[in-house]
Amino acid sequence: MSDSPAVLTERRGGALVITINRPEVRNAINQAAAQGIADALDALDADDTLTVGVLQGAGGSFCAGMDLGAFVQGETSWIDDRGFAGIAQRAARKPLIAAIEGFAVAGGMEIALACDMIVAAEGARMGIPEVKRSLVAAGGALLRLPQRMPYHVVMELALTGDPMPAERFHAFGLVNRLAPAGGALDAALELASALEKNGPLALVASKEILMRQGDWSTGEMWARQGEIAGPVLISKDAREGASAFKEKREPVWKSR
Repeated sequence: MSDSPAVLTERRGGALVITINRPEVRNAINQAAAQGIADALDALDADDTLTVGVLQGAGGSFCAGMDLGAFVQGETSWIDDRGFAGIAQRAARKPLIAAIEGFAVAGGMEIALACDMIVAAEGARMGIPEVKRSLVAAGGALLRLPQRMPYHVVMELALTGDPMPAERFHAFGLVNRLAPAGGALDAALELASALEKNGPLALVASKEILMRQGDWSTGEMWARQGEIAGPVLISKDAREGASAFKEKREPVWKSR
C-alpha cells in the first residue's frame, strides 16, 4: 500500500487541481480519499485567489468507484452532508471540472456527475455497472443522469451496467469537450482558464442559480434569482467589470 496521500492538490494559476491518488486500486474511494476530496473542496471555496477546481485521477484512470475491499472492512466513503466521496451530495460553491482519462465507472461516474463540466479523453469509458454486483448507483447517477441525457439511454446504462465510450456521452452533451488520450487535464485546464478570466462572484452566483432553479415555481423564480444575483450586481467587482470594459482593459477582481 502506498504511503502517499490519498488525494493531492496543486495550484495551477487560479485553478486547484485535485488528484485522487490511489492508482494501485484504480483510484477507488475509501475513507481517506473521500475525506481528502472534501478537504480539497473546502480549501477551494475558502481561498479567494482560486476560481475553479479540476478533479482528476492518478495513473491514467479517473476512478473505479467505491473501494469494495475497504467497504467490506467497515470503512465509510460518505462524508457528512457531502455524501459519497466527499462530493456527491454537496460539491463546491465554485465551478468544478472533471478531467477523465481511462474510465469513470460506478462511483467514479457519480463523482464526475457532481462536477459542473466534464472533459474526457477519447476512448475513455464511462458507466454505472452497479447492477452487475446487485448494487444500486445511489451516489447520484440515477438522480442526475435522467436530467441530462435521454431517458431510454439512461435506462440502458443503469439496467445493463455496460459502459459507453466518452464519444457517445459527448454526442448527448454530457461531456463538454473531448481530448486526445493523455490530454484530459490539459484540456480541462484550458477550459478552466476561460473561467478564470470572469468575475468570481458572478461565477458562483450563476452556478448556484443553475443548480437550484429546477426547484423553483414560475411564481417565485424571479425573486429567488434576485436573492442570489442581487448582491453580485451591486458589488465592487461588478463596477470593476463595467469600468474595465469601458476603459478597454482587463478587470482586476477582488471577490467583493
